[in-house]
Amino acid sequence: MKIAIGSDHGGFELKEKVIKFLTKKGYEVLNLGCYSTESVDYPKYGKLVGKIVVEGKADKGIVICGTGIGISIAANKISGVRAALCTNTTMARLTREHNNANVLSMGARMVGDILALEIVETFLNTEFEGGRHQKRIDQLEG
Repeated sequence: MKIAIGSDHGGFELKEKVIKFLTKKGYEVLNLGCYSTESVDYPKYGKLVGKIVVEGKADKGIVICGTGIGISIAANKISGVRAALCTNTTMARLTREHNNANVLSMGARMVGDILALEIVETFLNTEFEGGRHQKRIDQLEG
């Protein structure tokens, strides 16, 4: 599975930890930036990850900023992206099962490193249930 990941400066350090975690698990990772803790604008990275996922160049995306809010809004501006801000593993599981989310958003200042990695693992290993949830996903696209 190929994962596109991007962050702003507030999410940089957590992004780097997530990349190491994913690489050890055998995922192919596309690091789309940013590349330091120098201040940058989160919309660029949220939209870039979203575009890569929608274009099929990655199977899923992960975006990280300080709170996870701004970068998830940016990613959701891309048609076809369903970015979900998750602060625990239950949210990560349910957004995959019910919403077929294709981009995970996290706030580096909101979740600790261990929890963040558990959220990532849950998100990537949970399948969409389909069924009654599909008609709702279809309504999001229309």
